[in-house]
Amino acid sequence: MKNTIELDKNNIPSHVGIIMDGNGRWAKNRNMLRTKGHEEGLKRAKEVTKLASDLGISYLTLYVFSTENWKRTEQEVGFLMNLIHTHLIKELLFYKENQIRIKLLGDITGLPKSIQADIKEAEADTENFSGLTLNLAINYGGRNEIIRALKKIYTSDSNLESITENTFSKYFDVPELPDLDLLIRTGGEKRLSNFLMWHSAYAELVFSDTLWPEYTENCFINDLIEFQQRTRRFGAVIV
Repeated sequence: MKNTIELDKNNIPSHVGIIMDGNGRWAKNRNMLRTKGHEEGLKRAKEVTKLASDLGISYLTLYVFSTENWKRTEQEVGFLMNLIHTHLIKELLFYKENQIRIKLLGDITGLPKSIQADIKEAEADTENFSGLTLNLAINYGGRNEIIRALKKIYTSDSNLESITENTFSKYFDVPELPDLDLLIRTGGEKRLSNFLMWHSAYAELVFSDTLWPEYTENCFINDLIEFQQRTRRFGAVIV
């Protein structure tokens, strides 16, 4: 049903995360290979990224490939790695035109060397852009990020007794990344699937039944409106 409430452009969330679920089911419903769903899903990711940039969202985090996704077939994993490779190479002009900065979330050491090089090049090429920061969660798991942060602290000169929530977050993959304001999951499932476990502590959660390849710009607008209708308490009592 169409939302009759208009988006308040003065109340845009700073950090939005999206679990882009449903590519495989979308393809299966059309008697296509799962890879076709990923191809179509990439188009939606670009469209939503452009809209987020236009709306003034500061950070957009997309769950591209989880630490658990290695369990998929060798063919599908290989296709996804190649899709990441071609996207990072082909879309530099898009990022430049929209001043979008690319950052990686995830364990880069677990990725193929060619993908590691692609990511480092994309980060370097866009590091001075001043618009939206697009965080690509690749080989990412929320628990894994916390464990890797702990290992960084252990091997650093930090005084463990002085560690606070703020200083702990400095050891994450993108230290400046703020907490999530809005977490969207498409595809009808209602779980976090190990996505941004630390950053989602007070996120507003929106679960959409729409499969990701069918997730339009209007869907994104409606989910932002849903966010704006929430009352965020952060553990306090609103009088």
